[in-house]
Amino acid sequence: MIETLLDLFGDGTVLMMAGLLTGLLFGVAAQRSQFCLRASTVELSRGRIGPRMAIWLIVFATALLATQGLIMLDLLEVSDARQLSGAGSLSGATIGGVMFGVGMVLARGCASRLLVLSATGNLRALVTGLMLTLVAQSALSGVLAPAREAISELWVISGPSRDLMQGLGLTRSTVLFLALLGLIVSLGLAHTRGVRPMAALAGVGVGLAVALGWTLTYAIAQASFEIVPVSSVTFTGPATDTLMALVSQRSVPLSFGIGLVPGVFLGAGIAALVAGEWQIQRFGPDTPMERYFLGAILMGFGAMLAGGCAVGAAVSGGAVMSLTAWVAGASIWAGGMATSVLLDRSAAARPAAA
Repeated sequence: MIETLLDLFGDGTVLMMAGLLTGLLFGVAAQRSQFCLRASTVELSRGRIGPRMAIWLIVFATALLATQGLIMLDLLEVSDARQLSGAGSLSGATIGGVMFGVGMVLARGCASRLLVLSATGNLRALVTGLMLTLVAQSALSGVLAPAREAISELWVISGPSRDLMQGLGLTRSTVLFLALLGLIVSLGLAHTRGVRPMAALAGVGVGLAVALGWTLTYAIAQASFEIVPVSSVTFTGPATDTLMALVSQRSVPLSFGIGLVPGVFLGAGIAALVAGEWQIQRFGPDTPMERYFLGAILMGFGAMLAGGCAVGAAVSGGAVMSLTAWVAGASIWAGGMATSVLLDRSAAARPAAA
């Protein structure tokens, strides 16, 4: 079937369609589950494992289980994926991850959450997301690129050392068992934390969207005569590609990412409209623009430094057991939790100072 579609429409169009399909599933599921890494780090920083944390665990366990299961069934091969092949930067993953985590809490959402919120009428998220995208582009190929490259080169690894499974001596069966156990525990946790069954199911849908992205791009790469990168859901890179194509090129080069971003926006917007949750939200006294912009700057640079955002690294990269992705994910958690603690302490000290 993939071969027929490629013959009829060409590689770019089929990749865009794959991204659109993956994005629609992710957008609907993320909006209905309220999937948000920022909210999860805030919960954990306050000493509790609440509903947002339960949803995040469901998403990650589902993505890991489905992706590794597809690999075991020989339906997916990810050894050529960017997260596992070539050189990777542990210094970039660590420093960039912490920067992203700090920015995520300041801006009240990671890159994926800002995109989903934008589709529901949140103008704060839309403007912040645009700022994030511009900074990410600058870090990729603009004035911030030399700083990103210098930090990335501090600690570089390559080859098999990027594969966390090999590094830990784990078999795929062991990883699958741990992922299944994690999914069962996280579903039980969601139930005890009052998460609605449909929201938990939507969390599973977010994880499946990650596995779907890997599978579709792999299938296209196998059938195409062109070099097609095997990839999955990530937002900072595709968002910059989409924005730059729209503002600087007369025709948009089609790719998986070009379909993914509008797919997520469309899916989340439709889900919000159907649920009656679409509502215009603006900046106000309790939502200062400067805090959001600072968060966007940190996230834009941090994501390009870390090799991915909270979804691209922590979930998509984590699902293929990439060491740099796991380090980036852990650093995002650390940066987010530390920032949440500091903000809570600052808020608690204000009345006393007054």
